[in-house]
Amino acid sequence: MINRAILLGASALAVVWSGSAAAQTAPQSAPSEAAEQGGEDEIVVTATRRSENLMTSAISATVLSGTDLENKGVVNVDALQFAMPSIVVNNFGQGNDFNVRGIGKAEHNTQTTTGVITYRDGVPSFPGYFQGEPYYDVANIQVLRGPQGTIVGQNATGGAVFVNTNDPMIDGGNHGYFNVNYGNYNEAGFQGAVNLPISSTFAARAAVYTSRRDSFFNVKGPGGAPYAYDKGDVGILSARLSLLWKPSDNLTISSKTDYSWIDMGAYPASPFANYYKTLPGTNTPNPNYRDLYDVSFNAPQAARDHMIRQVLKAELETAGGVKLRSVSSYQWGNTMYQADLDGTSTGTSYFYDSVDEQQITTEFNIISPDNQRFTWLLGAFGVWNDYHFRRPYDFVIDLAYPFNLPAAQYKLQGNNLTYSYAAFGQIGFNITPNLKIEAGARYTESKSTNEVDVIQYGTPIAAYQSVKSDNVSYKVSLGWKASQDHYFYGFVATGFRPGGLNLPVGLGNPAPFKPEEITSYEGGWKGNFAGGKVRTTVSAFYNDYKNFQVIIGYPTFPTFGIELNVPNSTKIYGFEAQADLHLGNLKLGAGVNVLRSELGQFYASDPRIAATGACDPLTGGSALATNCINLKGRRQTYAPDLTFNFSAEYTLELGNGDKLTPRANFGHIGQQWATLFENVSRGDSIVERNILNAQIAYNHGTWTLTAYGTNLTNQHYPAALNSGLYFAGTPRQYGVKLLKTF
Repeated sequence: MINRAILLGASALAVVWSGSAAAQTAPQSAPSEAAEQGGEDEIVVTATRRSENLMTSAISATVLSGTDLENKGVVNVDALQFAMPSIVVNNFGQGNDFNVRGIGKAEHNTQTTTGVITYRDGVPSFPGYFQGEPYYDVANIQVLRGPQGTIVGQNATGGAVFVNTNDPMIDGGNHGYFNVNYGNYNEAGFQGAVNLPISSTFAARAAVYTSRRDSFFNVKGPGGAPYAYDKGDVGILSARLSLLWKPSDNLTISSKTDYSWIDMGAYPASPFANYYKTLPGTNTPNPNYRDLYDVSFNAPQAARDHMIRQVLKAELETAGGVKLRSVSSYQWGNTMYQADLDGTSTGTSYFYDSVDEQQITTEFNIISPDNQRFTWLLGAFGVWNDYHFRRPYDFVIDLAYPFNLPAAQYKLQGNNLTYSYAAFGQIGFNITPNLKIEAGARYTESKSTNEVDVIQYGTPIAAYQSVKSDNVSYKVSLGWKASQDHYFYGFVATGFRPGGLNLPVGLGNPAPFKPEEITSYEGGWKGNFAGGKVRTTVSAFYNDYKNFQVIIGYPTFPTFGIELNVPNSTKIYGFEAQADLHLGNLKLGAGVNVLRSELGQFYASDPRIAATGACDPLTGGSALATNCINLKGRRQTYAPDLTFNFSAEYTLELGNGDKLTPRANFGHIGQQWATLFENVSRGDSIVERNILNAQIAYNHGTWTLTAYGTNLTNQHYPAALNSGLYFAGTPRQYGVKLLKTF
């Protein structure tokens, strides 16, 4: 569909065990569908639609409760990457691209589907945008690594993230919590939830989250004058109503309705050239150097999302133990974004869009009983998504702001319609009590249609195209419980990402890009020591890509971008290790991921650099061609070679049941490349980041007072590069919060 990165770029040129949360979360008050704690020496995972001990399952996954998230200082979606290895979150403002093991969505656009599916209460969320939705009243989170699709929902090449909120409890009485916080930047927030048992078969739960914060940025207008527009002050309001009806022991029907209003004020960004204290490759001081949070603009900035999601779930268990399960959703949202495209108070580049998106999903499963030697699962899934770029031409790139010159504007209106249908199934067989084989397959059919009108610098262009793709993917795994405390597994799995359409740039309709396919191999060992007080996991993986999807300069017009497929095989491989120790009042954890990515051979032009002659992706350019680069062996974007994290906490017993618990965690994200061209002088090198979080909590009965700090060293780092602009990561934040449970 519309590649915001391409269009903006063109205009600028002419954890251990962890999960994610965007807010402090309350202690878990009810088990959720996706994951539940089964005791100190057992973690039960059910996102696979079965209750399985994670330490004896042939899957690579991580499970955390909402309390675990809070204790690790994970207070927003960006912080997830600092609490768990193998995870990178690329924050481009309103779009957060989630990558697992270097796989996900490194190209920030709407026409490319994501390789990591995020589920909210069992349904896939919007793919890429609306990721600022706060995570509050979270029960638990599960992250599955590697290709997914033979047992659940939407197909994925990199993994799946299940975010589950607390369910109502029919027999739980009136209980709940509230949490207030205040910190620097005048950040003030409140969240709370209450469980309401209405009858012996019906219960409700209501939850609310609200927060406001001043901007991180010092924003000036032309010549240092006050800036007349929004500087990035944040205001968020979100609410959820959950209903649970259980008319009999074998029938459960639930509903969850979410609403969020997310006003980020703006996503200020700085020209990459301002970031360096010395000019790249020299000792010469940079005359344009500025801190990432010191910016100046002459065009308005704004960023606002509002959305609603309705989830309906039903499960019926027959007398024979077979479960019939369905989960459906309707989601609607609008995202509005304004930006000063050149990131200066002297330039003339401006961007505005207001885009509606709606998505309908449905899934149906038939699941055999768990307690059998032979098990099976059947499923069907459908998703329908519509990006609607409002009329008349409510998507504008203006290269002559504020003069309103049609010959200097790129405008767009219309729709991108996509759908995906799938049927899948899996069988499992216990060869012996300690040796189990599982096999699954999935058929997927996808279609994307552009119904778009473009006015490109005064020239009308119509883009009416469709592309269809289908695929059969599979997974085969073998798990061996060698002893009570040691488990070995291995699997081979394939994954699929649909193809899509490129926008025309005045040269006729470009060819669609093809589906992307991956074959993944993984083996691992899971071990328990000291009666389950020490838990370890070690795994190695190798991913072989076919038709890897990338964005490059248009072969004959590189000022504009185009998405196409790498014709030769791309490799991404590495290993992970995690360890968790719980000894009395002491908890320690560590995790590491070592990753290597190698792009297959193909040629491309960097759209930021002037070029002559065509650059054929397969054969390169002629002797007269310039800016035609062989990208063989280049690293995947936003795929650091090394990530690791450490965490520690110790609970001091103060008497009378009072407790004092200091906690700290450290996360490292290695150097990354923002584009495949790896051009340091263009800002492509994203520096490593080292983030230290700490907190100390005092607990007295049902009250907990916590002092917290994140990014304590106050590292100012670029989190992503887009259109020549650096989007800054979150600076140091600190404050206090007060939690009351009842």
